[in-house]
Amino acid sequence: MAAGSIFTALMFGLSFTEIALKSLQLITMPVLLGMTLAVIAPRIPQLLASLRLPAQVVRRAGQTGRAIARHHLLVVLAGMCLMGLWPFIQPYGWTAPLVAAGGMLLGLTRPEEQRAWQRGVSIAMAALLLVWAVGMSASQQGRRVAERTADQLVSRTAVVVLSTERLSMSGSPGPLVEDLGKDQHYRYRYGRLRLLVERGKRYYLLPLGWRHRTDPTYVIDDDDTLRIELYPGTQPPR
Repeated sequence: MAAGSIFTALMFGLSFTEIALKSLQLITMPVLLGMTLAVIAPRIPQLLASLRLPAQVVRRAGQTGRAIARHHLLVVLAGMCLMGLWPFIQPYGWTAPLVAAGGMLLGLTRPEEQRAWQRGVSIAMAALLLVWAVGMSASQQGRRVAERTADQLVSRTAVVVLSTERLSMSGSPGPLVEDLGKDQHYRYRYGRLRLLVERGKRYYLLPLGWRHRTDPTYVIDDDDTLRIELYPGTQPPR
């Protein structure tokens, strides 16, 4: 996970084990497949031979694999070209560093063509490009989750916050605020809220009509001045 993502996860109260598991979820299937193919591609001939396929098929696969490895710089160049086409390949921009990293990993299968320091640089660059690809893929995944949350917000757990003091919950759209009167212990009632997540008596709340690009998330710490009431959300039509 990027440093900002780790900081956010720690704010949500996630343990390091949970952070590690969440980090694995960021490696989406296309990125994982691309990384796996780049690693196993040079060993495909051995795999085919172990399956006892005809020698001609194994030989052709070996020739193809060696040709691809021999021209790995063209794969790296293809990744660089994709970076040049950055505005036109969105939201799949993560494919550019992934292709470039795959080319560098293929080059490592030909140790006779590289010195030790060149191999070290290739490994470092491939690792950085893979981190970049995973980060962009995670960002895309996060945007999809935010959009889905906004679209289905009404179905999430409804929250009513009762407070002895007026809370600062600004922004538009905001919660529905009611003054129940000075004779009430919990004088202020905040409704039209939905629960995003709860961690250690800290509630992250979204107002109905929330827009993921611009609107705030309210963070409420439960204490003696508050009462948090949870209700079922409205189920979307099926």
